[in-house]
Amino acid sequence: MGILNVTADSFSDGGRYLVLDSALARARQLVAEGADLLDIGGQSTRPGYTEISEAEEIARTAPLLRALATEFPRLPLSIDTYKPAVAAAALAAGAHIVNDIHGLQGPCGPALARLAADTGAALVIMHHDPALSATCLPALPASPSPLLESVLTFFRRSLDLAAAAGLPADRIILDPGIGFAKTQPQNVALLRNLHALHALGCPILLGVSRKSVFGHLLPELATPADRLEATLAATTLAVAQGVQLHRVHDVAANRRAALIAAALRAG
Repeated sequence: MGILNVTADSFSDGGRYLVLDSALARARQLVAEGADLLDIGGQSTRPGYTEISEAEEIARTAPLLRALATEFPRLPLSIDTYKPAVAAAALAAGAHIVNDIHGLQGPCGPALARLAADTGAALVIMHHDPALSATCLPALPASPSPLLESVLTFFRRSLDLAAAAGLPADRIILDPGIGFAKTQPQNVALLRNLHALHALGCPILLGVSRKSVFGHLLPELATPADRLEATLAATTLAVAQGVQLHRVHDVAANRRAALIAAALRAG
């Protein structure tokens, strides 16, 4: 999944693709590098982000989605939003997936679930529980733990909300939400135990590309631009644990790493 942020303040590429022509050029590059789908975001959700209006978010994303749907009619497109009006506009413009960082447990979660159910869209449910970061566990053992059970409980609640809205589980993808309301030990523990999420029966998406979790592990990785090798290591680890979807900025390199990891895993 190639990341395409049409935002002014995203942590890695904010401001680079605000102009439609620049965004389209970047999309073409991601597709040429082997992206299987694109995730379009108009609202940054980095730490300390500034909320923008629904109208502005739609103005940033809908024209790009319409252009991409025309140019790449068979390419799945995702809208990264937690706002139903933005999601509705994106789906009307050609998107196929809604990527909700609040995992249906934000104030607009039920509306997003109904929208996905009514339109036939798929839905990414991301784990984002601010209460979790209050518990700092140094490691997650192979056996069940409070951290892992907390994440699984969150996802079960989200799946129940989706089912109540009429959205079947086979249109849901789960994202552990690395870097969202989690301590550094919790982020690392989840990355080591992604395989446990398969118990819920949904595809898993990992979105850890260029994130500060790597800078905390290796201080010389001070900026997002320094973190390609670290992202490749995480992608490889995730493939070894059966993770199916990888949300990344550097598509070509991550695709190669994933293919080699998959080949080695398959023997």
